[in-house]
Amino acid sequence: MEFTEGAIDQIATISFMMNEQTENIGARRLHTVLEKLLEDISFNIPEMTENVVIDEEYVKEKFEETIQAEDLDRYIL
Repeated sequence: MEFTEGAIDQIATISFMMNEQTENIGARRLHTVLEKLLEDISFNIPEMTENVVIDEEYVKEKFEETIQAEDLDRYIL
């Protein structure tokens, strides 16, 4: 499994935003975000034969309903 640089930045941004918008549970939020991000992949991993690449678009797609796009743009430098 490989994470692109953009995916890592996006994961950090989403974790921060969720902590700001809801209860701030610190690094446990990162664990929750990664768990949700990887749930489909974890379920299907026995059938996968190639390397999985997690990119920024995949992360955004998984959390588009959780975080509003306009709020996300506010935190991107």
